[in-house]
Amino acid sequence: MTIREFKMPDVGEGLTEAEILKWYVQPGDTVTDGQVVCEVETAKAAVELPIPFDGVVHALLFEEGVTVDVGQVIISVQTGAGAATAEQAPVQEAAPAAAAAAAAPAQEPAAAARQPVLVGYGVSTASTKRRPRKAAGTAAQNGSAAPAAVAAAPVAPAAPVVPAQQNGNGQSAEGRPLAKPPVRKLAKDLGIDLASVVATGDGGVVTREDVHAAAAAALAPQTVAAPVAASAPVQAPVAAATAERETRVPVKGVRKVTAQAMVGSAFTAPHVTEFITFDVTRTMKLVQELKADPDLAGLRINPLLLIAKAVLVAIRRNPDVNASWDEAAQEIVLKHYVNLGIAAATPRGLIVPNIKDAHAKTLPELSEALSSLVSTARDGKTSPADMQNGTITITNVGVFGVDTGTPILNPGESAILAVGAIKLQPWVHKGKVKARQVTTLALSFDHRLIDGELGSRFLADIAAVLEHPRRLITWS
Repeated sequence: MTIREFKMPDVGEGLTEAEILKWYVQPGDTVTDGQVVCEVETAKAAVELPIPFDGVVHALLFEEGVTVDVGQVIISVQTGAGAATAEQAPVQEAAPAAAAAAAAPAQEPAAAARQPVLVGYGVSTASTKRRPRKAAGTAAQNGSAAPAAVAAAPVAPAAPVVPAQQNGNGQSAEGRPLAKPPVRKLAKDLGIDLASVVATGDGGVVTREDVHAAAAAALAPQTVAAPVAASAPVQAPVAAATAERETRVPVKGVRKVTAQAMVGSAFTAPHVTEFITFDVTRTMKLVQELKADPDLAGLRINPLLLIAKAVLVAIRRNPDVNASWDEAAQEIVLKHYVNLGIAAATPRGLIVPNIKDAHAKTLPELSEALSSLVSTARDGKTSPADMQNGTITITNVGVFGVDTGTPILNPGESAILAVGAIKLQPWVHKGKVKARQVTTLALSFDHRLIDGELGSRFLADIAAVLEHPRRLITWS
């Protein structure tokens, strides 16, 4: 029987970490090659991870909600002849196993090579050994008795070298707290000064638990307004904390990458936004007719479908809008395909998956693609590949009752169309004021790629198709 370890893979082209959202297995469960064992969230999407071998789960090394670096072991599995009886053996709990896994590298004589994972390669374990080696070396240079103590008991705690290398708060001789990058990030998100955190990790390293404890302690003085009687319950400060006037939520995952992308887009591409308000009564009637068409039975027919088709027709008439800006080569890249993005609000934040080669799809095919895209996004199952290489995006703010907006470009794309609410309004129709279905479209575009004339023609063509939907046929 052997213990095999499964490391956090790079599931999204160079991402460095992922948060464990949910475990689907527990210690003692039997797993098979290809079985999904957990769901993780990267900065791009939620992804399910399959185990690449058979066996019995030995230990889960991280709890749900913990952010793990790519390359770190997240689960160990017993394989081989003894795995069948593993369920009867005592199983080490996750926290002790994680501590043992963290301590093991320090006992190895040399740095391990970079190990292949499911996608890409994990990080080298050498980075986890630099601190201990530096601590031992510095202690030797300072003439400390620590080397003798370490030689006598190689696995003993590093307490003897604390006076020479760090203080009681887990700081190095230079005054910098000892902590891994994810722990530093957590402290920054919670507004905690690492120098004030009492370290409990091996070698005086600040752990996640230390940061959370410091955050809880920081709340205590704010929540206790008067001396508490000796008989007061211990939970009182926690209950009082719920009445705080502010709540801090760490920015991570999809929300973090969206925020970074929007800032980058807003201050890189010169945005221009144009608006048009028009009558879509005929399009709304066509939607109802298509819903009743037996040839389209079972398909989701809605205004967004015809708006998407109108955008594709307008791109065909104005192909130069479908482009991107190559800053490095100082070139405009004209795209001869349309990967149509649809902005989707999900519990984890705004994402923009796109329909690949939307220009080549029939109306039924486009309807199926839209339905699949929306349902997958709502379930949080959108893959990173589905959100890459978009060309133009549609964002439907009208579903929230909003008339329109000034959307920010999805990075790397040339334009984004905001669709406002469709409302019954008084409108001049055939020389008379009548109640008509009216909406407003807003088109934001990159002025490096699209000048005012081209942008205006493109937006006007979209409106013209939706005002007279027969143009879906005559202009195709």
